[in-house]
Amino acid sequence: MSRMVQCVVLGRSAEGLAYAPYPGELGARIYREVSKEGWQRWVDHQTMLLNEYRMTPIDPKHRAFLVAEMQKFLFGEGSTQPEGFVPPTA
Repeated sequence: MSRMVQCVVLGRSAEGLAYAPYPGELGARIYREVSKEGWQRWVDHQTMLLNEYRMTPIDPKHRAFLVAEMQKFLFGEGSTQPEGFVPPTA
């Protein structure tokens, strides 16, 4: 049976992550409070941020920005869309 969490992203109970996806206390909190689906939503949003802002995870400033956006997306008021962003149509 899979581990269930009360997901802060989805606002409901959902299947939890198999492991902490980030190091330290932040990773432990994500493991406790974010579901697989909630985490995937963040990964998709992060990919959009990386592409729209033409960022690289190697740059310390970009990493710090992504961590701040991750915390807002998962536990805060939500991460913002880049100015002028138009989501792709299916």
